[in-house]
Amino acid sequence: MKIAEQVTFGAGLLDRAAEKRGDISGLARLAETARILPIWRGKPMVKQSATLQIDLACLTLSHPGIMPRQDKLVFLGLDDKGPLFATDVSKWQPEGDIPDPTAFLDQTWQHLPDTPDNHGFAELRGIMAQLTPLEAEVAASARSILEWHRIHRYCANCGTKSVPAQAGWQRNCPACDRSHFPRTDPVVIMLITHGNAVLVGRGARWPEGMFSLLAGFLEPGETIEAATRREVFEETGVRVGPVDYLASQPWPYPSSLMIGTRGTATTTEITIDPNELEQAMWVSREDMLEVFAGQKPAISPARKGSIAQFLLSNWLADRLD
Repeated sequence: MKIAEQVTFGAGLLDRAAEKRGDISGLARLAETARILPIWRGKPMVKQSATLQIDLACLTLSHPGIMPRQDKLVFLGLDDKGPLFATDVSKWQPEGDIPDPTAFLDQTWQHLPDTPDNHGFAELRGIMAQLTPLEAEVAASARSILEWHRIHRYCANCGTKSVPAQAGWQRNCPACDRSHFPRTDPVVIMLITHGNAVLVGRGARWPEGMFSLLAGFLEPGETIEAATRREVFEETGVRVGPVDYLASQPWPYPSSLMIGTRGTATTTEITIDPNELEQAMWVSREDMLEVFAGQKPAISPARKGSIAQFLLSNWLADRLD
């Protein structure tokens, strides 16, 4: 797919400068003048302009919210403005709204002291389509790597608490000398068509009327093509023939790689697995055009910025090649 890297989070514009990760003194010098992106419970700090434009909001090493975290910075890389780091400030307790863990999308806003009034922490899924391609990549990378540190603090080999290394891109065990590296979980997300129609489904906890492409995790020893066919059949009973790769999207929830595929269905009868889906159906190209135009209030498309929305919109525009 020629425009694959236009998907949100997938621009590949950040210079990760991996060769600098082992240079402890060099990183310390970079941090002195760097922009540091705070992440609170997975939410990046952003600033909202008077015109409602959203941009990432970075702080400096001297900020009181960053100073206690100087030894826990993760080096993200370089852009044309200089070095970028990220740090987790989740121990800070805000006075405002606390996110509801059962909500489909967190719409609360938390304001860190000693920052401008228009700065706050916002759910990335709610703002991802408003960020520039580079800022979206930076935010996704920061969220993924910091979440990895949060949930992989102990050595998987012996259980000892591990220690961050390589500027935050590695954890080492002081007991058994085992090194651990950030993981990425591959997920297939499938544009399955039959003639002029596309197969979509919805989860039970999704907002009313929201439909998206089917998706599922790859299993060990499985190819992308085999996973596409298996997941579609398990969720809907539909059989799939030829499968092609289209595009991929890093998805920081917590750290997946969404692998977009295109498959041609060889059967059309739907039998859903209620443990996976609440509903699935075939939607014609003409009806999907109306969905995207907001002319079918009973159906809403996947959220803007997701690879599902990206693939569907390009299928409608006949731009998949």
